[in-house]
Amino acid sequence: MHLSNLRLWNFRKFGDNSAIDLEKPNLNLNFTTGINVMIGENDSGKSAIIDAIKLTLKTHSYEWFRLDWDDFYDGSDRLRIELRFDNLSDDEAKNFTEWLGWNGEGDNAIPYLRLIYDGTRNLEDQYIYPSEIRAGVDETGYQLTAEAREYLKTTYLKPLRDAKSELIPRKNSRLTQILQGHEAFKGKDQDHLLVGLFLDFNEHVAKYFEGTDKDGTALIGEQLKGKELKGEIDKFIQAFYSKDKESNFGVLGNNLKNILEKLELSIKDELNPGLGTLNRLFMASELLHIQKKNWNGLRLGLIEELEAHLHPQAQMQIIEALQNEPNIQLILTTHSPNLASKLSLENLIICNDRNAYPMGASYTKLGSDNYKFLEKFLDTTKANLFFAKGVILVEGWAEEILIPSIAKAIGINLTEKGVSIVNIGHTGFDHYSKIYLRNEEPNMAIPVAVITDSDIREYVKNEDDFVKRDANTVQQENQQTLTAIAAKSDQSVNYYAAPNWTLEYSMFKSSSLTAVLQSVCKTIHSGTDWETDFEKSLAIKLINKGLKKTEIAYQTANLIDEDLKKPIEERTITIDSEDEEDSIFYLIQAIKYASGN
Repeated sequence: MHLSNLRLWNFRKFGDNSAIDLEKPNLNLNFTTGINVMIGENDSGKSAIIDAIKLTLKTHSYEWFRLDWDDFYDGSDRLRIELRFDNLSDDEAKNFTEWLGWNGEGDNAIPYLRLIYDGTRNLEDQYIYPSEIRAGVDETGYQLTAEAREYLKTTYLKPLRDAKSELIPRKNSRLTQILQGHEAFKGKDQDHLLVGLFLDFNEHVAKYFEGTDKDGTALIGEQLKGKELKGEIDKFIQAFYSKDKESNFGVLGNNLKNILEKLELSIKDELNPGLGTLNRLFMASELLHIQKKNWNGLRLGLIEELEAHLHPQAQMQIIEALQNEPNIQLILTTHSPNLASKLSLENLIICNDRNAYPMGASYTKLGSDNYKFLEKFLDTTKANLFFAKGVILVEGWAEEILIPSIAKAIGINLTEKGVSIVNIGHTGFDHYSKIYLRNEEPNMAIPVAVITDSDIREYVKNEDDFVKRDANTVQQENQQTLTAIAAKSDQSVNYYAAPNWTLEYSMFKSSSLTAVLQSVCKTIHSGTDWETDFEKSLAIKLINKGLKKTEIAYQTANLIDEDLKKPIEERTITIDSEDEEDSIFYLIQAIKYASGN
């Protein structure tokens, strides 16, 4: 049995204030068996999805979850949560016989279970009406019994885990609850081996304070200090209370629960473990619930911010281990690019703009070759694109270095806008851009700008010389290429191509940056004859791949940044964001699109 689908109406940010239409949920999210990892920018709805699930299912930790005023979308007076479970085995299905639905007919019919949580509130009296978890195939369903609900509880690890306090001995500790639910202790009490061990221990403790060892032999010397201590306490007890009363030392353990509350879980031979170690230990203990043997209920774990207190290598180690766990389902949230890069893309769910987008092959326009490529090359740096409000894909270091400075020059701070510039190191943009292209609506709303070169050379080598090509031919080829590149734009992915060969050539043609480029090129390539024909010298460098593009971009960006620090009247570099005739206008268009300007 696994959670296959979640539907939300007017729950937190997933709503629209209209009357609930059961055919049009505000969120319709499918989960896969195994591991599901929700990623995305802050306030994108990841926690709301987790909360909707645990509000409906409750948890093994017996935490109290109830519908809150802020769970309702804006001014709505009703919300609805539906969970669907598929792949029920016969042993699992028998726990929910009267609530099951069926796909198919006869012997081929396959059972499924749908849970319904329908909440309402009175906006005038500010009162939330009590509601129950129901199940069934019709609109309202039927109330679940307490016994049936026990089989549907989930294991939940909150984002800010205080693992240290949860693992130390104390009354009603989380560790006690975990152990009580395990088959090693569940349903047992006085007949458990630990109870007998504690009784023996307490007997030895009592004898020590009476002045004898476990065999009744009298203690001597310093060992009698315990008897003396007890005698002093007894003197006061008899004076304060009754002459026939005396104290009794021991470890409280007259039942199994008392004993479990005395247990501490730690790493053997590890002194003073840090928060990261304790966090891993706590997760290991919590996951006992979904690894229980002879259990015919749900095996679902909800983990928020798995990376809490963990360094990147530990994060990767844990996620790799979890991916290899059979027969359990996990739904996680993370803000860690390290985890995003380690996971299979098909296990990711991108949350954005009040929606959630699974990355499985049936949902995206990624092909099998794209998935294989991304498995190898989606490193931590490129995984930043999953957490961005906007994305700019570039093919090299030069664009990555230069674009933030150009953006600042036109009054746009890409960091503040939440835009990630992703340098893919080649021109295979499809592998990355198709992440954002959906097979069916709703489409993703994250603006993705792809910046590429047109690669239409304006010079060619002719024997021992380099000559400029016919201007009309170059213009015609350029127009055809730019049109073809622009045609690749689809849904939220827009392509922007350099109108003149490459980034550097377009900078040379630019009315705003040509002087800066020429100055930088002369400084970096001081041995080159730039004075005779700068354009031809630049073309030769490009054709022979001798141009130091990264260094040129770095120095140009520095000059732009330094110029911006000057008073406006003293600045020498002016980039007009509205000048469509400037050959770097394609960069400005891309920056504006990705940043939402």
